[in-house]
Amino acid sequence: MTSKIGVLDFGGQYAHLIASRIRRLGALAEIADPETLTVEEARSTYAGLILSGGPSSVYEPGAPASDPALFSAGLPVLGICYGHQLMMHQLGGTVETANTHEFGRAVLHVSRGEGILTGEAGQTASVWMSHGDEVVRLPEGFETIASTDDCRFAAVWNAARRLYGIQFHPEVTHTEHGDLYLKNFIKICNLEGTYRLEDFLTQARSRLAEQIGDRSVFFLLSGGVDSTVAFTMLTDILPPDRLYGLFIDTGFMRKDEGIAVERALKSHNIKLNVEDASQVFMERLAGVVDPEKKRKIIGDLFIEVQAARVLKLNLDPARWMLGQGTIYPDTIESGGTKKSHLIKTHHNRVPAIQKMIDEGKVIEPIKDLYKDEVRQVGTLLGLPDELVFRHPFPGPGLAIRCLCSDSVEKVGSLPVPKAFDSLLKAHNVSCDILPLRSVGVQGDQRSYAHPAALHASGGVSRASLLEIARALPNLDRSVNRVLFLVGGQRPSQVRKSTLTIDRINRLREADHAVSAFLFEKQIYDTIWQFPVVLVPLSTKAEDGDSVILRPVVSADAMTVSPYPMTEEHLAELSKRLLGIPRIESVFFDLTTKPPGTIEWE
Repeated sequence: MTSKIGVLDFGGQYAHLIASRIRRLGALAEIADPETLTVEEARSTYAGLILSGGPSSVYEPGAPASDPALFSAGLPVLGICYGHQLMMHQLGGTVETANTHEFGRAVLHVSRGEGILTGEAGQTASVWMSHGDEVVRLPEGFETIASTDDCRFAAVWNAARRLYGIQFHPEVTHTEHGDLYLKNFIKICNLEGTYRLEDFLTQARSRLAEQIGDRSVFFLLSGGVDSTVAFTMLTDILPPDRLYGLFIDTGFMRKDEGIAVERALKSHNIKLNVEDASQVFMERLAGVVDPEKKRKIIGDLFIEVQAARVLKLNLDPARWMLGQGTIYPDTIESGGTKKSHLIKTHHNRVPAIQKMIDEGKVIEPIKDLYKDEVRQVGTLLGLPDELVFRHPFPGPGLAIRCLCSDSVEKVGSLPVPKAFDSLLKAHNVSCDILPLRSVGVQGDQRSYAHPAALHASGGVSRASLLEIARALPNLDRSVNRVLFLVGGQRPSQVRKSTLTIDRINRLREADHAVSAFLFEKQIYDTIWQFPVVLVPLSTKAEDGDSVILRPVVSADAMTVSPYPMTEEHLAELSKRLLGIPRIESVFFDLTTKPPGTIEWE
């Protein structure tokens, strides 16, 4: 069947998102293996091909590649980021390490509004970049149709062969006209209006029923959007006696979260069982500092608690599958596709669960969807808005929003890169490279780097701060986040710290204060997610902490930009947070994704 588009996955963070975006724009798309796809199979299966991004460099030995003959198969082909570079490389162009790396926003200048840029002649638009290599010479027959200040060949085409290459990511919501570019490609493939999300729901129910067979499902519910939607899908397929929902209280939930979740689900006829495992979670994580170890311990404990409940209920393990509300970003960030890099191990992708998946013992109804698709499915299932449109909250809870340190380090012990000097001076801003590290994603690869904390004695505009925040990670990869001090004193040290009940309670109070503030100011619905992060940055107290505010705007969690909170709101919120005992400073995270992930751990 050629009524679909094949997306060749080279391991990029956004490979699966491309297929998802194509589906949302009205055409069926599926992931294909670039190393095994033949010309004959491509012609008989697809109406067009998209080559995804990836973490490798096309000129390195062993870099992932597809058959160059695919470019002569007579199909429209769109290369994105790595896919663009691979097309240029295989057809005789040249790709080299870029003089200037681009992570985040860039301005596209369209010189020819044709092909996938039809309708854009002479226009400028914001696009999202994430690359360290660039095309420096085009193959014969290709022309430039758009560029950015730092990327000459940002969009190219070979009109006669219907081959298109773009360095930016049209599939992410932060590319201003990305949907238009992808719609143009769908039109080129003659697939307009051939797919609906309702089709997914119908097909998913049939697929799930076949996968489960005569078995039952023991489902781990978190109370979040994903697990609620996934569990509800299963209630349409399985009778009550074959579906058991368990909410595990880890002790790392938001204030009164367990009570609220149980009440909300039960009010919508969703049966929920609650297990208080907070003591064992805290005991097992005592003294653990490394974020990957935290995530894996938490994931393993979920399985242990579930197994204990199965034993207590005298259920036959061979007859019961494990159900999870996994969505696709969990898989891709956990390095779960063939060529993708590990960014961070999600609790539902620890080795114990992966082993069960390999054995066919896990059911994940929405594992191929992104958050915005999950919400659409939730609406189609009749779930209320207060459940479907809640802010996302990570399965490991506050445990991964409470950073720890195994040593004392002075702020100022790390030098500020010389490349930052002129930019900081131009905006009259000073900077500390904090002796903490957080996870990020740069060029589809994991980064574990330091945040730069900005301070200004006088006024500094939001535009200036955002300009600095975009530039610093591009100038030096030892930095992947940029913060701005909005309240309290400039910290002097990172103190030795671990997960303790006191610190979790401190973070819980801060998180609750932020949530209450958002509802009070009626801005909750304008923010996609608002992590509140506790870090062991102190000014004077031996057990003092700082809070980092991370409100973001997004649709699918694959790209984000910082939410533009007003100065008045920031000042008022900071004052409330500084009133919580032992919170000494408040920072605002100005970082986009890339280069910084939404969560810090």
